Amino acid sequence: MTEVFDVQPYEGRVTQSMMALLLEADPSVEAVNQYISRAQIFVCTDQHKSVGIAAVVVTDETAELKNISVARAYQGRGLAKKMIYAVKAWCALQGATSIIVGTGNSSLSQLALYQKCGFRLSHIEIDYFALYPDPIFENGIRCLDRVVLKADL
Repeated sequence: MTEVFDVQPYEGRVTQSMMALLLEADPSVEAVNQYISRAQIFVCTDQHKSVGIAAVVVTDETAELKNISVARAYQGRGLAKKMIYAVKAWCALQGATSIIVGTGNSSLSQLALYQKCGFRLSHIEIDYFALYPDPIFENGIRCLDRVVLKADL
């Protein structure tokens, strides 16, 4: 059977399972709660089951991909790329001319993914994650700095 994944804007209430996915990408409940109410949510589904989520905020001509996460059982199938392209297309329709995304200095696979999707390195926000209540470690590296990437739409 061929897998058919659908990515669509979501207008309902963020469910517990959706929030759990968001927290996989950003473990700070406070940070997620700061943007979730003003974000456009996108959901990736597999036969009506949510397997991925993205949150984007558009401010004037710039959009920011605040969060993107794919359920572990579905990773490695190109779903994050599919969601990023859907988000970029939607943002362009909203009048945005560029989109940014931030990730941790230790998030090596995410840095590669964003660049494969047309983002370029923009700047680094030193010690952005230093004040998170629990230290974050990925790939044997302490996540301290936020690397911001940008793509034109």
